[in-house]
Amino acid sequence: MTEYMTVTSDQHLERNGAIKLYGPDAFVGMRKAGQLAAATLDMLVPHVVPGVTTGELDDLIREFMVAGGAVPATLGYRGYTHSSCISINHVVCHGIPGERTLKDGDIVNVDVTPLLDGWHGDTSRMFLVGDVSVKARRLVDVTYECLMLGIEQARPGNTMGDVAHAIQRHAEKHRYGVVRDFCGHGVGRLFHDAPEVVHVGRPGTGPELKPGMIFTIEPMINIGKPDVKLLDDGWTAVTRDRSLSAQFEHSIGITEDGCEIFTGSPGGFDKPPY
Repeated sequence: MTEYMTVTSDQHLERNGAIKLYGPDAFVGMRKAGQLAAATLDMLVPHVVPGVTTGELDDLIREFMVAGGAVPATLGYRGYTHSSCISINHVVCHGIPGERTLKDGDIVNVDVTPLLDGWHGDTSRMFLVGDVSVKARRLVDVTYECLMLGIEQARPGNTMGDVAHAIQRHAEKHRYGVVRDFCGHGVGRLFHDAPEVVHVGRPGTGPELKPGMIFTIEPMINIGKPDVKLLDDGWTAVTRDRSLSAQFEHSIGITEDGCEIFTGSPGGFDKPPY
């Protein structure tokens, strides 16, 4: 049975399995953190080009967040030593920034989470590097469509299964694989919290969506099969069949009559090409 708890803005929170129901103050905090996260990705648009290293992009991200009054939530998280995750081509998620140089034709997911005034603004977006193949562009387009179709189902009275089913149905219509090994999550004062937001499911199943819930939706879609494997670094997840993978992520809050996207791009750069 799903447990819900109503929380106040100054309440000490811990991950206890209950789905948090936040009030208006939380929506204000998440709006600010989410907009800083989205602005961080907007800032990257002219920099994601052939020849740049993922480490250089990570430096830009950290500097931008700090200038905005935040700290990167990933920095020091479970021993992680970078300010973002940057995942290229067949990397599904949690790619580690470093010396890797972006090349013409790459597709790249950049995942950022500034922690601003105690709130986590979690979002990721795909970038196209130079001249990208039609096949790769189509994957990116469909993945974005999957995210937005899932968000359309995020309203009071619906369930997590309704969100998941909308994503799965659209991806599989295009014969793509939906990653099962990673999911979205509750977010807010805590970086990762209940509920788990899976991207494969049946309508009418899973937790009911209620006003005040705040969580991410972040489908990972593969051109090939959904299976992934974890590399020896303990973070980087890749497709087992080496097929291309794409992901988009928004942080949202359930309102009385729908949902609010906290991480929409202020510059209109929600999906490529930018």
